[in-house]
Amino acid sequence: MKKETQIVSAGRKKAFTHGVVNPVVQRASTIVFDTVADMKHAVINRANHTLFYGRRGTTTHFALQDAISELENGAGCALYPSGAAAISNAILSFVKTGDHILMVDTAYEPTRDFCRVILQNMGVETTYYDPLIGEGIKALIRPNTRILFLESPGSISMEVQDVPLLASIAHEHNMLVMLDNTYGNGFHFRPLDFGVDISIQAATKYIVGHSDVMMGVAVANDKHWPQLRENSYLMGQCTSADDAYLALRGLRTLAVRLQQHEKSALKIADWLSAHPLVDHVRHPALPTCPGHEFFKRDFQGSNGLFSFVMKEGTQDAINAFLDALHHFKMGYSWGGFESLVTANLTLSHLRTATGWQHGPLIRIHVGLEDTDDLIEDLAQALTIYQQNI
Repeated sequence: MKKETQIVSAGRKKAFTHGVVNPVVQRASTIVFDTVADMKHAVINRANHTLFYGRRGTTTHFALQDAISELENGAGCALYPSGAAAISNAILSFVKTGDHILMVDTAYEPTRDFCRVILQNMGVETTYYDPLIGEGIKALIRPNTRILFLESPGSISMEVQDVPLLASIAHEHNMLVMLDNTYGNGFHFRPLDFGVDISIQAATKYIVGHSDVMMGVAVANDKHWPQLRENSYLMGQCTSADDAYLALRGLRTLAVRLQQHEKSALKIADWLSAHPLVDHVRHPALPTCPGHEFFKRDFQGSNGLFSFVMKEGTQDAINAFLDALHHFKMGYSWGGFESLVTANLTLSHLRTATGWQHGPLIRIHVGLEDTDDLIEDLAQALTIYQQNI
């Protein structure tokens, strides 16, 4: 079955749809039983898509879990109220005091904050590594290293990692491999097919696709699904049926949205590559992006998110550029239908192992607007940027 067909049909079993096209919204906290036998059956099967208690989910949640598991080719999917919750709970489900984890230096900023505050207070040590480290990762592994965490492409600076190599090395040392797959989204990249044990997404972004739901998902392989499922449940993780329904709604149009995001972003990336103020463009599909060779080998497409590095600049120039934009709105997210922008004078405060030796970096998410309008918007804002250097 083609992926485009898969995301339309996944999670639409008759048990979830009850004779209509979409799985119904089933809201519940308490599940009631007619007999003792029914209650005992629910207790025994509570981890197997059986109505037991609201925190375990309803048929709406079961439909979404089935669909995302199928999308990511995993054994099971845990749902969380945000992408950050998915990351933190996945890690917490597998570490204890005295453990050590290896975290990619280009991780999402809240992931770094979680390591610095929560894990450090628990007595779990974090070492950051260069996303392009390759075989060099072996030198950082200790006897107590429990998790290798990847994010590919990396947050903001977009480095693509050699996932199969790193996963293979980690497994040789009995480590668990997790990857933030929000960019890859399951449609363009399936980490479990490349040796990753747990694939995590902020479903808030491309799965939901409309900037109106907070949602996180974590999909595990057969070996690690039971522990991820039960520990996440023990930590109280759950989502509303309404949010699960909206995520399912977004999933159905994922393929066509990604196709347009990709087409528009590549056109704008090519235009920026030729702009005299731009040093280089960090779009994973372009050779100027670090790790492009791994993207070309492993991914089946790109989306609307990329960054570009300026040759020179000041904070005043950045501020003037941002204020001058009309279609690109400032916002700390991406993956919706709208175009967004953020900018950093430097990334040195967000990097431990790699630093930042380049100019200001601007990250954009290209939405579904007309590309000519977006290019015109960027062109006039870049003119103002130059006037304020």
